[in-house]
Amino acid sequence: MQHLDISVVHQACRWLEQQPVWLCTVLNTFGSSPRSPGALMVATADGRFCGSLSGGCVEEDFLQRIAQGEYQQSSQVVRYGEGGLEPGIALPCGGVLDILVEYLPAHSGNVQYLEKMAAALNGHFALQKRLTLPEPCRHLEATEFADITQVERNGQQITVHVAAAPRLLIAGLSSVALYCADFASSLGFEVLVCENRPEALENFAALLKSEITLIKHFPANYLEQHSCHANTAIVALTHDPRMDDLTLMEAVNTPAFYIGAMGSQKNSARRLERLQTIAEFSREELQRIHAPIGLPLGSKTPAEIALAVMADIVKRKNEARG
Repeated sequence: MQHLDISVVHQACRWLEQQPVWLCTVLNTFGSSPRSPGALMVATADGRFCGSLSGGCVEEDFLQRIAQGEYQQSSQVVRYGEGGLEPGIALPCGGVLDILVEYLPAHSGNVQYLEKMAAALNGHFALQKRLTLPEPCRHLEATEFADITQVERNGQQITVHVAAAPRLLIAGLSSVALYCADFASSLGFEVLVCENRPEALENFAALLKSEITLIKHFPANYLEQHSCHANTAIVALTHDPRMDDLTLMEAVNTPAFYIGAMGSQKNSARRLERLQTIAEFSREELQRIHAPIGLPLGSKTPAEIALAVMADIVKRKNEARG
């Protein structure tokens, strides 16, 4: 299962081989909105769409307008809510939604444009996308990595910093891992769970939500082969020293912004000592590992432990952004 915005761009590429598409990007939201700036949707003239602009409030109206022949300029901004269009269903809490609409005819140049965006959303690099209304985008260049897609608007000029969604890589299934995966998904993270132990897969795999990706590999091997992008948090949540320790040994070789392992103060101290002795971790490498993991909330239950873990991850992510 891919993160939604990656799925949007990949679907847009497939449709663009046969017909024009309308690529929509949420620019600004005022009031209540279930989709944040940078969120994507793609639509076709025959009523198909992938992604979401508002969780269902404006999509039907938008598709009707496309079918009626609207939005034929290369780029334009559409407003829903106060001072803009009136959808059939009002936006929640009287919110306002500004959407960048790009009309992309079916040709190879636009396919390449979308493929470059897909690569950025997959975490290979970040892009600065800049256009001047109502012209098509002529600037799509690599830029410094950021932890979220960012949007700026200055008159007719729009700049979108395209970057991968934050990712949580969970090493090993456990009751805490299930809650972490759920919380992270709700917070907008792309969630990957690496697990190859048969008993853990039998006990927990069926409980993972559909939007969470299960990778049936030993976590350390997966990290060794694939690494991760800089907007990734890696957590070991099994109490299995072999799985947790080897995950940490590989995690410190990645650019992940957060690395942590579950355990008591005593067990965490022993783990760090093992890593220093066996893996010869440097002081800097040891300092990257959050052990015990999570904010000190006095957590006891799996749900509380997972809440403490995700609270710490979000705190570190937002501090890096600030």
